[in-house]
Order: sequence, then C-alpha cells, then structure tokens
Amino acid sequence: MNPLIIMWAHSRSASTAFLRMMIERGDVTVLHEPFLALTEEGAVPLGGQTTARSEKELLAGLKELARVRPVFVKEVLDYEYAYLFDHPGELTGIVHTFIVRDPRPTISSHYAIKPAVTRAEIGYERLHRLFELVWSATGRRPLVLRTERLVREPAKVAEVFCEYAGLPFLPRALTWDSGDRPEWRRTRRWHLDASSSAGFEDRLNTYPDTVDNHPALKAFYDHHLPFYQRLIQHDF
Repeated sequence: MNPLIIMWAHSRSASTAFLRMMIERGDVTVLHEPFLALTEEGAVPLGGQTTARSEKELLAGLKELARVRPVFVKEVLDYEYAYLFDHPGELTGIVHTFIVRDPRPTISSHYAIKPAVTRAEIGYERLHRLFELVWSATGRRPLVLRTERLVREPAKVAEVFCEYAGLPFLPRALTWDSGDRPEWRRTRRWHLDASSSAGFEDRLNTYPDTVDNHPALKAFYDHHLPFYQRLIQHDF
C-alpha cells in the first residue's frame, strides 16, 4: 500500500499552495477538499467511474486509490465531519498532517471572502479536536506545519513533510506555473492567491476589517487563539 496522506487545515492557511506543490510533483494522486464537496453536494468523484456518496465510501475509495500510487488529500475544517469522531478506527492507516497559520491575518482574510462566517467555521477549535482524535486513534503524533515557516523555509518544511509522509523530497516541485487549476475550480474564489502564485510567498494582504477594529472578529480571535497555541506546541 502506498501512503494515503491527508493535510487537515483551517481555511486561509495557504493549504491550497501546498496542494499545488503536490500536484507539481507528478507522482501523487491529489484530491482537493473531498470531504467539503461531499458535505455540500452529497457526492464526490474519485476518478474513473467511482463516486463516493458517504464518508465511509470516501475513505474506502481513498484507500483504494492508494493501491495504485500515493494519495494526497487537502481538507479544510469548515465542517466538523462528525463521521470521523463516530468512527475513529477509520482514521488508522492514514498519514495525518496539519497546517496552521496565525489567526490574526487568517480571520481577516476569511471574513473578507465570507462576511457571514461563523465562529466555528474559523476552524481552529475543530482542527485541534481532530488533532487529538487522530493522535489517540492512530498512536502517532500528527505532523503540524506552520504557514509562516513554510513561506520562509519552503524546502526545509517540504523535506520534513516528505520524510514524515514516506515520500521522496522533490525540490523541483517548490515552484510551478501560475494559473487556475481544475482541482479547485468549484471553489475558485477562495483560491485566487494560489492561482496567481508560482511558489510559496509571504503575502502581506491588508483588510479593512481586522481583529483590532471589528468586535465580532476580535471575539473569534479570543476564542480560537488558545486552540492555535495548543496546536503549534507540536510544530516540528
């Protein structure tokens, strides 16, 4: 069995740029947010004639794909995915990794795209709960990557990721041609930065609404900061 790798993320964490690097490798089957698509649309294609219509079918289908070659899944915690908590045994046999970004710019970025975002959708609490579940279910501490270190030391972070995941490190995959990708076409408006990138970049975007001037965003920040701090305690 080849490795089946899932990168769990909160939205606006640069996880799509990481997925773009995995596409550039060329030796890995890459899926973009299949749990999200399944939750929102009721079905998700897995290539060929295979379509998953439940989380159980999705996980089984991913493991079947890994029989052919390594599989990388990027998934965001905009939803809780209760099935995973009800069936923790399904998480075994999977390489679990997590990526987190400082919540201060993340919350502003999320709000700029989705002003109706809820506190839960910001995602850090869900991410931390899943981190603890995965560690308990698999007996292996999941790898935690920080976005800030990824953009500062992309080769180092990618090398650590590959070692953890059981993949060869391919430096050539750290850069790519900019442009849209079919993998994220369904949610394109969320991935404009990734589409315009040609590598990992520290983008200093500014937003009119921030945790410093918007009471609701400040409340989001105060709630999620402790979960972020717990997660980064496990940063490599």
